[in-house]
Amino acid sequence: MSIGRLAHWQRSLVALFPERHLYVRSGGEMRGYVLTTQKQLAAATIVAIAFLWMGISTAAFAINALAPSSSDRRMVALQARYERLIADREARLINYNTSQGTIADLASSVERRQAALGMLLTQMRGGEQAAILPASGGSGSPLARIQAVRNDEARLIAAAETMAQSRAERLRTAFRLAGLNPNSFTRNDDNRGGPLIEAGDPRALAAVLDVDSAFAARIQRAASNMSDMRELATASTSLPLNRPTVNTEQTSGFGVRRDPFNGHAAFHSGLDFSGPSNTPIYATAPGTVSFTGVRSGYGNVIEIDHGRGLKTRFAHLRTISVAVGQSVGVGTRIGGMGSTGRSTGTHLHYEVWVDGRAQNPLRFLRAGDYVQQAIQ
Repeated sequence: MSIGRLAHWQRSLVALFPERHLYVRSGGEMRGYVLTTQKQLAAATIVAIAFLWMGISTAAFAINALAPSSSDRRMVALQARYERLIADREARLINYNTSQGTIADLASSVERRQAALGMLLTQMRGGEQAAILPASGGSGSPLARIQAVRNDEARLIAAAETMAQSRAERLRTAFRLAGLNPNSFTRNDDNRGGPLIEAGDPRALAAVLDVDSAFAARIQRAASNMSDMRELATASTSLPLNRPTVNTEQTSGFGVRRDPFNGHAAFHSGLDFSGPSNTPIYATAPGTVSFTGVRSGYGNVIEIDHGRGLKTRFAHLRTISVAVGQSVGVGTRIGGMGSTGRSTGTHLHYEVWVDGRAQNPLRFLRAGDYVQQAIQ
């Protein structure tokens, strides 16, 4: 029975893919090709597999495109949280109106809370008050004042709780990309960050702002996040996150490689960039020039101290344009590319040192690209 079915399938395949003859005439010469059933069947199989693969890929792409991303889920969760906060705030307003006195007193209280939020956001924006201070004013009926505060409070709370926190987290990620601990670049004491968080006790802040203790504690937490954001942003400007050359090709990376002189495995403590002789070399972060001159194997060298245990080294230079003790800013031209020292051709050897140990400069360059994306 199985043999009969197999013979039936073979006859069906022969009928579907009969032997074909293909004749091609070129330059007065005729050539013939025989397309057997097996060849046609193999070609049909390949085409079917290709169409199946395209169908699966298209379906997977569509599923990924339609599926909600993690950022979308975070936004939905954040929106739900804000809605709960707003509902809670309105409930407290109603309870306060019932238990604490007249509607005029309630209007004065919520306006004080709004002013406290305005101070917080003014501090976050570095004094830029436009578009962040409360929209409500001190005039008009108490009901109108309360309604104006309710309409504006959600915007202020959202700005206070999300802007600094998200910016600080992006900066922390950039520090981790560079192999650095972001906590070591922020102060962990309570006496920091300006007038909103000078006092360690939220009750003292509540007395200063004339708001309740729970609201003062919330403002203090947000202000602490803002302080972290500013400290990380300030610290990031002192890190060597910029490229030492422009429009040059990286020719060698950090780590173990084959030594170009003896062919043995050797540790390469930096990045190499190739370019024409005297290609401009730039400081990658603000700092003070700590050394200029010749070092064994490195040829002409410039070393810059950036503080916090960070140092950069530029080697094999043809020219040196700075002097020891000179302060330089990011992008300052400090020399020209050359081939001095133990070098096989014109290039820059660039190193980054942290606490006396050579680090992979590529991590700092990638962190710099991430910081640029974060602040845009």
